[in-house]
Amino acid sequence: MRWIWIDRFTAFEPGKSATAVKNLSHAEDHYAEHFPGFPVMPAALILEGLAQTGGILVGEANQFREKVVLAKIPNAKFHAEAHPGEQLTYTCDLIDLRAEGGVVSGRVTCGDTLICEAEIFFAHLDSNRARQAFGDDNFVFSGELTYLLGQAKLAAKQLPPAG
Repeated sequence: MRWIWIDRFTAFEPGKSATAVKNLSHAEDHYAEHFPGFPVMPAALILEGLAQTGGILVGEANQFREKVVLAKIPNAKFHAEAHPGEQLTYTCDLIDLRAEGGVVSGRVTCGDTLICEAEIFFAHLDSNRARQAFGDDNFVFSGELTYLLGQAKLAAKQLPPAG
């Protein structure tokens, strides 16, 4: 099963906000069992996509010097279901950034329909403990997520100035 739940960023404002999209395909494994005959994107995976969007926003705010992990989701509300063939838009706003971590406010929409809204807390791992547990690799921001962020930054440089 795939573990990256965003396809690309459509907007990225460092230290402020990030917007990403996820195209839902019936070919994804989870639809076979959730639910047979009535495929619905699992709520946990919707939240994971939102957390990946917000986690990259928090990590980039510190130039990825710290390892960022999901700490808790104290508030999440679901308003509608998401189905294959739809496109989810994940929007996160950075609410608070401190040495110990960050907080984002996030929304998931499908067109004009609000699917989910959540507050997500992220923690910065202590460098020594993180190194002991996981080594020196940045296990959160490697590979595809780093590539997606690079593509968003490249696209932002190519857009004409607003105004």
